[in-house]
Parts: sequence; C-alpha cells; structure tokens
Amino acid sequence: MSRYSQQPLDFANLKTISLEERGGKVKVADFAAAYQPGSGVAGLLDSLPHLLAADSFRAVVDALADARRQKRAILWGLGGHVVKCGLAPVLLDLMRRGYATGFALNGSTAIHDFEIALAGHTSEDVEAVLPDGRFGAAEETGREMNHAIVEGVRDGVGMGEALGRALDRFGNAQRGDRLRTPEYSLLLNAYRARVPVTVHVAIGTDTPHTHPAADPAAIGSATHRDFRLFCSLVTDLHQGGIYLNLGSAVLLPEVFLKAVSAVRNLGHPLAGFTTANFDFLQHYRPRVNVVERPHAGSGGKGYAITGHHELMIPLLAAALIEKHS
Repeated sequence: MSRYSQQPLDFANLKTISLEERGGKVKVADFAAAYQPGSGVAGLLDSLPHLLAADSFRAVVDALADARRQKRAILWGLGGHVVKCGLAPVLLDLMRRGYATGFALNGSTAIHDFEIALAGHTSEDVEAVLPDGRFGAAEETGREMNHAIVEGVRDGVGMGEALGRALDRFGNAQRGDRLRTPEYSLLLNAYRARVPVTVHVAIGTDTPHTHPAADPAAIGSATHRDFRLFCSLVTDLHQGGIYLNLGSAVLLPEVFLKAVSAVRNLGHPLAGFTTANFDFLQHYRPRVNVVERPHAGSGGKGYAITGHHELMIPLLAAALIEKHS
C-alpha cells in the first residue's frame, strides 16, 4: 500500500486513434537503399535516406551547382583545421572548376597555408615547445608574413592579396625559387588565378603577432581592408549565392554576420542566398550567425552539416564534380 495521498491517473478512458489516421513523418519511401557497386558518388548520394542531414547535404550540393550556373557568388570561409587536414588541393580544384569566387581565412588558416608553401609542412607540436617559449617562434613565418603585410599596406592591398603576392615572388625562378611545395598553397594559387582571398585576424591570436617584425598598425589596416573587400564579395550572394563556413567556430561567423549587416545598411539588396556550416561539432556562433540569422525576414536557407572535414569536404567536392562530369 502506497504511503502517498496522490494516486496515479487511470488511463482506462484515454482516447486513442488509429495508426492510419495518425500517420507519420517518416515514410518507407524516404528510407536508404543499398549502395549499388559501380554507381559512383551520384549513386551513393541517391542511396542515402531522404531525411535530415542527408537531405541537407544534397541541398548544399544543389545550391552550389545552382550558384555556379547562375554566376552568383560562392564564398568559402576556412578555419585552420581545413588546411591542416590537407584539403587545399580539393578546394583549389573546385576553384578551377568555377565553384569558388572568393575565400575568407582566419589567421591560423593563412599561417598554415603560408608555411606549407614555404616548407612543405606546418602545425608545430605545441605541448613540446610551449614550456620553453618556442611556440610560435618560427623565424621565416613571422618575418616573411609581417614583411608581406607591411608591403601590402604600403601598396594599398589587403592581407590575403599581400600574402599571395609574397609567395608568388618567392616562387619566381628568376629570383631564386624559395618555395618547397607551391602547388599546395591556396593563398598562392588563388592569387595567381585572381580569385580574392581575405584574411581576418584578431591581434594576439596568431603567432606572427609576437615576432619582432610585427607592425600592429599594418596588421590592423590590412585586415580591415580585407573586411571591406569581403563585404563587397558578400553583395554578390544576393539571389542565388552561397556562403560556406568550414571549421571556424568564432571569428569568421562573426565577420560574416557583420558583413551581412553592413551590406544591407549601405543599401545593397541581400536576400535569397544559401549558407552552410560544416564542422565536426556544431557551435553556437556558426549556428546563429551563419545558418539562422542571415535569413531572418529575407528568405534563403541555412544548413548545418556535422562531420570531419577530411571526409565531408572531399565528398562534397566529388558530388559536385560528378554532377557536371
């Protein structure tokens, strides 16, 4: 006998409905199909269930293809892990196929890419070198990136263009080629293709800021020019463009949202575009600043795709390549 004065509800008179009348949001027609050998990437995508992230992934593929066909902006925002995962060749191939009209990098992305061009490797062992203060003390990285930025400000170009131009000069055979693996550099090859690259930094976040050659005024001027250039690129998202944020959890989502607001404030129409956030964890700022807020009251659609960059980005590229092969 229970000690409680309150008794459980009696369900004897609860009203029920038939399963047929109730229906369901998930239908067999939406289920996955077994992959058929030889059907390729297109067959793989078709075999995925028509539900949730699988439908979102297909929608991003279609949005990219539509933007390319309509000659609208296709902008890629890249966090450092994307380049550290070795994905620059994949993105450069997409660029050459017309799937990139601009790239926005945070500071770490630019550093990794610059070092890959110079030395063929990047990403130091932080735990091993932090105890004695050697973390971020690579001479060539700090010296050459800072010199490039200062020269860029002097010549009226932003940080991304300045870094690409410096690498192009280093790779000039007549001046003595100083690049180990130039073919893997996004900064360099986008510069050579005249595809804009912008670099967005916060002072103190990046290792070159501690180098003796760092000029804070030049860094600020160069990255601010790139922000204004990025805003110009964002104007071309209107009616059919797409912005993809790959692996930047804070800085680039904030930059993108401010660019959206500035563009609209200046009277440029900006509606009916697509955004997508690719990351192995979904964070607050990409969700609200990339996937949700830019479309409030203006149409368009945002998607969140969760997965490791080294898997998802090559799959996305393969789907695009096969779609138009």
